[in-house]
Amino acid sequence: MAGLGAAELLAAYRKGTLSPVEVMQAVLAQAQRREGELHALCAVDADGALAAARASEARWRAGTAGALDGVPVTLKENIAQPGAAYRLGTAATADAAIADFEAPPAARLREAGAIAWARTTMPDYGMLSSGLSSLYAEPARNPWDARMTPGGSSAGAAAAAAAGYGPLHLGTDIGGSIRLPAGWCGLVGLKPSHGRVPIKPGYAGRVAGPLTRTVADAALMLAVLAQSDARDPTQLPPGPFASRLLELRGLRLGLLLDAGWGEAVRPEVAAAVAAAAHAFERAGAVVELLGAFTTREMADGIDRFWRMRSWLDIAALAPERRARVLPYILDWVAPAAGYDGATVFRGYSQMQALREAAHAACEPFDFVLSPVAPMPAYPAHLASPLHDPAKPFEHIAFTLPSNMSEQPALAINAGYTSEGLPIGLQIIGRRFDDAGVLALAAAWEQLRPAQRAWPA
Repeated sequence: MAGLGAAELLAAYRKGTLSPVEVMQAVLAQAQRREGELHALCAVDADGALAAARASEARWRAGTAGALDGVPVTLKENIAQPGAAYRLGTAATADAAIADFEAPPAARLREAGAIAWARTTMPDYGMLSSGLSSLYAEPARNPWDARMTPGGSSAGAAAAAAAGYGPLHLGTDIGGSIRLPAGWCGLVGLKPSHGRVPIKPGYAGRVAGPLTRTVADAALMLAVLAQSDARDPTQLPPGPFASRLLELRGLRLGLLLDAGWGEAVRPEVAAAVAAAAHAFERAGAVVELLGAFTTREMADGIDRFWRMRSWLDIAALAPERRARVLPYILDWVAPAAGYDGATVFRGYSQMQALREAAHAACEPFDFVLSPVAPMPAYPAHLASPLHDPAKPFEHIAFTLPSNMSEQPALAINAGYTSEGLPIGLQIIGRRFDDAGVLALAAAWEQLRPAQRAWPA
């Protein structure tokens, strides 16, 4: 019951064959079974969740249920809820940060009747692609192999989704933080067009989006998240996002296997992504190899700009709090203390350079296919595949561009390594075409080889 999708739960609630109360009880029991190993959750409100489930049950009986009424959902720790801890995954704020506002995604889910029963773990400030954090005793772990990371920074969200802690999980993404864990955990993870899901606080490239087991559930969640909220000045108009059939014959697909910088794509990853492209080709799509369009200069410039942004936050902390930040993060931001204004400005300008390059490269195609990451999941105790703060972004060369370009991009499982770890396929669409990205992902669900059972 805990592993049922949102669409299945809503249908069962409508028929009266399942109750939100028994579903919530099953989800809580599943989390209790797996949490000792996975460390996906940083807060659980079991009593509040069961009370919300009873209220949802009454709404279904009265015929007044909302769009996601009674469906369990987890929220990443950086999604603010009034009165909830808002620690951003770092021990530096462990005893100080309580949210005094409700972030737009949390508000939309609550209004739709979803039950936000738990908050999920993340690394310090969301600035790692793993679940390593100074705040939690253990890093989040991958249900497919608990020795490995689920990815990050939406680490706990992905671990919870793959382990069957209910169907819906909310993450955030500024350089790959939804898609990387989705790819490494065999999930669907959507980074929407910038502004599609209103968010607070906002930042260049930062979005919130769903991590789910199916495209249909991601579409259901997006339809709720994408409602208007004037607190985000970048918000886009709402639109229809339900999964639909897409005519594949004649569709133009770019295939990107070389990002232009970063780590080389592992052979098993390249083979799985190429196989997906060939499957689309056999279904009538036109596939063309797309050359690299990003550069080391772009990556290094954005790295320097982000180091300065994070350094300013960390430098403002009292010394005793600063000392609690994960040492890897402290080492990463340290060079920014010596940057001059010109260095920071040149770094910032590379965000626009990458934006323009991505749009120009993708424009000839309806969609672009690529790996999510060059490698499968790596050991859970590492901050990044290289675990080197001097080379922090070598694994995000395929995900970073669509954050800067504001294009929708989705991760979905393409296959498995010889060791049984999921391999992520990324589908990138033109700006604003979130519905198209979901539709192509739904087509891939039908074309791809049979999926393995979710890890027990």
